[in-house]
Amino acid sequence: MLIARAPMRISFGGGGTDLEAYYGRYGGLVISTAINKYFYAIITTDESDDLQVISADYRSLFRHSPYSDLFWNGDLALPKAILHHFGIRKGINLFVASEVPPGTGLGSSSAAAVTLVRALSTLVEQPMTKHQVAELASAIEIEKMGMPIGKQDQYASAFGGLNKFTFTQEGVEVELLKIAPAVKQTLERRLMLFFTGSSRESTSILKHQRKSTQERDESVLLALHNIKQVALDMQTALERGNLDEFARLLHYSWQEKRRLAPNLSTSTIDECYELALSCGAKGGKITGAGGGGFMMLYCPQERQEAVTSALEERGLKRMNFHFDQQGATVILNVATSFNHLWVSPYEEQFK
Repeated sequence: MLIARAPMRISFGGGGTDLEAYYGRYGGLVISTAINKYFYAIITTDESDDLQVISADYRSLFRHSPYSDLFWNGDLALPKAILHHFGIRKGINLFVASEVPPGTGLGSSSAAAVTLVRALSTLVEQPMTKHQVAELASAIEIEKMGMPIGKQDQYASAFGGLNKFTFTQEGVEVELLKIAPAVKQTLERRLMLFFTGSSRESTSILKHQRKSTQERDESVLLALHNIKQVALDMQTALERGNLDEFARLLHYSWQEKRRLAPNLSTSTIDECYELALSCGAKGGKITGAGGGGFMMLYCPQERQEAVTSALEERGLKRMNFHFDQQGATVILNVATSFNHLWVSPYEEQFK
C-alpha cells in the first residue's frame, strides 16, 4: 500500500498573474500559504490485469483494460491523464479523496494533480524534487489537458509553507517568506475560512481573464499590475510584522480582483463580505478564481465570535484550519517494487 497527500492553499495576493498570458510578458508574483486540508491518494496492487480508479468526491468508479487505449475524460480525467503519462495501465487500485469539496477555491484540482504525481512517481521508483513535481503537475493540467489555469496552486501544494512565487518564461522561483514565528502564529489565528455553500466552475472566469490579458485589455492589465504590486507590498508587511497593513492590502486586492472578469463575485457574496466587515473583520476575499467556494477573512480574535455568528446565520459555515509546512508527501509506503506495472517509458511525450 502507498498513501500520498498534498495540501490545499489560500492565496493572499497576486492571483491571476500566474497565468502564462500575463507572466510570459510581464512576470507574475503570488503570495500564498498551504493549509492542512489535503487531497489523498491510496494505491494498492492487484493481481488482475485491470486498472481501477475510485473517486470519493465524484462518487465515480473507472475500470480499464490494459488492452485498450486510456483516454482522459469525464469526472476522472485528471487521474487518467496522470496514469497515462506514467504509462500505468494495469495492476493497481487507485482511490482518491479530498477533504474539501471540488470547485471551492482552495486549489483542490491542482492538489490532486500534485498528489498523484508524487504518488505515481514513487510507485514507479522515479524520485522527483518538489520543483519537478510542481512542474509536471502543471504541464499535465495546462498542456496535456488544456486547462486555462496558472501555476500557483501546483507550486503551493508541492512545496507547502508560506511563500512568494515568482513566475517568468524562464521558470518559477520559490522564496519562503521571512516571517517571525510570533507574527506567523498571530496571522494564522486571525485568518478565517467560511464555506459559502456553493462550488463554482472557474474555467469560464479564467478563460475570460486569459483572453482579456492576451488582447491587452487595458482595465484587466491595470488590475493585474496592481494585484502584483499588492502582493509585493504584502510580503513587506508580513516580514515587518505589520498585520494591519496586510489586512488593508487584502481588502484592496479583492476590490482590484473583481475587475478581472464577470461573475467574480455575487450579490450574496458582497452582502456577506460587508456584513463581516461591519462585525469586525478587517479584510478578506473569495478564494481561488471567485464566483463561490470559500470566503477568507482577516479578523482580530476578539471579533471572530461575532463574525462567525453573523455569517452562519446567513448560511455560511466556518472551517477551522492551520498552515501546512510539509507540502506533498508520501505518508505510507509498504510496497516492495512496482516496476512490473510500468508498461511504457517514463519519458513518453504527451500525446
